[in-house]
Amino acid sequence: MSTNWKARAEAKRMELFKVYRPYMAPTGRLKAVILPPDISNIFSHGGIGFEFLTAREKMMTEEPDAVVVLGMLRRGEWSCTELVTAYIKRATIITQLLNTLTEPLFPSALARAAELDALPADQRGPLHGLPVTVKDQFHVPGSDTTIGYVSYIGNASTLPPSVLTEMLGSLGAIIFAKTNLPQSIMWCETENNIFRCTYNPRSIFLTPGGSSGGEAVNLFMCGGLVGWGTDIGGSIRIPSALMGTYGLKPSSTRLPYQGVVVSTEGQEHVPSVIGPMARSISSLKMITKAVIDAEPWNLDPKVAPIPWREDVYRDTLQRKMVFGVLRDDGVVRVHPPIKRVLENAVACLEAAGHEVVEWAPDGHEEAIAVMDQFYTADGGEDIRRALDASGEPAIPHVARLINRAPAISVYEYWQLNKRKWACQKAYLDKWNASSALSKSGRMVDLVLSPVMPHVAVPHEKCRWVGYTKAWNVMDYTAGVVPGGFVDRVKDPRQEYKGRSDLDEINWKLYDPELMHGHPVGLQVIGRRLQEEKVLAGMQVLEEVLGGSHILQEEVAPRD
Repeated sequence: MSTNWKARAEAKRMELFKVYRPYMAPTGRLKAVILPPDISNIFSHGGIGFEFLTAREKMMTEEPDAVVVLGMLRRGEWSCTELVTAYIKRATIITQLLNTLTEPLFPSALARAAELDALPADQRGPLHGLPVTVKDQFHVPGSDTTIGYVSYIGNASTLPPSVLTEMLGSLGAIIFAKTNLPQSIMWCETENNIFRCTYNPRSIFLTPGGSSGGEAVNLFMCGGLVGWGTDIGGSIRIPSALMGTYGLKPSSTRLPYQGVVVSTEGQEHVPSVIGPMARSISSLKMITKAVIDAEPWNLDPKVAPIPWREDVYRDTLQRKMVFGVLRDDGVVRVHPPIKRVLENAVACLEAAGHEVVEWAPDGHEEAIAVMDQFYTADGGEDIRRALDASGEPAIPHVARLINRAPAISVYEYWQLNKRKWACQKAYLDKWNASSALSKSGRMVDLVLSPVMPHVAVPHEKCRWVGYTKAWNVMDYTAGVVPGGFVDRVKDPRQEYKGRSDLDEINWKLYDPELMHGHPVGLQVIGRRLQEEKVLAGMQVLEEVLGGSHILQEEVAPRD
């Protein structure tokens, strides 16, 4: 195997270091290794590097609500330049410790901020000055879009801009950085041979999830305000849940995917989708509405011409709903803290007057089996070609994926699509019949479920993503809300004999001491193209749980 890929990756890192250097701490480069060897929790020792921010820069970057930030910019209380500069400085500190960024777009972002500051008020767009980060699948002219492949280094001039990045720019947003993802994007962790592994700030020994892991970590550490990720099996929802932030996976034709670089490009069986990630639900709602209001169907032929439905959003907020609760997908049992947090959410919904009914996992195992075969339908050829072009090795999770099964024939592919359609029809019928589950005789509005069977686990230990990818097969809308935290006292280890080897492996991962204080995310699922309803349902869930303070609230500190 050629070793030239190592030199190309190192040259790329050095090229980016030159961009970071003017914004680094006066003492030079920070590294996670400056932590004492017995301390892994960077979050609880958050002063590392942040002392180089001014009090005003800390205040500006720690405001979680993009609606509030836009108001400050609109009134002239903050300038676009000072806000973007503050985020650039903070994101630079974070990426030195945790490997969150891939492409620092700092010079172009500052130039754009100066242009926006000079605009008269009547020429400012609805997202005037909003700092935005995007996962390293979205192409911004002048930057590479590698998706973790060494062979894609240097492709900046060969790619058209993503429709989303063009739209954000036209609305007045400022994209100042791109964020890390796994080689190929096809797994729920975040590591590649160029930008390396992204670490979980609560414990660098545990994964922050993926594939939009760089985005979730950067948001959690207040290195970004609103970000954009992609999701083909949970890649927005999983890192959002593991980091305690918010994310939305829309249905595949609601938001523009045109110009987004992706592995297995051209497959239409279970499309990857783009979606927003943020530190508040209000930010998710605002940015989703802004993009839809800009009529993306005029730029991307796959987007359905469905305007933002404010009436659906408001109606969902104002009435009592019927929630289905999926406690167990029938394949892998959730860990004790996830069960506790889910049961607490059910109790809070019922106390607020909502009805909660049991939602059986029938249909999930078949949908997941179909999805797994779709992942390897080409026998790994698409990914293997991208790796072979540079000679770089596959990282472990990619190696397992591309060596899992041989390519299937066109005929076998057609039969697999028929199985998918059967799954979708069966689930549609199931939901349509859900009024029989309800005492009120009303159909289930939304489903509440776990996101993963565990919280953050050691790197390379993620195995089961069935709680998320079943909804990709259905093409349903799903969002993530922080629901609570692991507590070693409330969530002791329990004896359990797994239903399968996979179930047993997952159960043995649970360590209440190691996972103490890590967030538990909850998933709100609606049917296809129900983005407004899901966002409102997320808001309802957060309100009954006690409000957005849950993002900052921690359990007792580790001894």
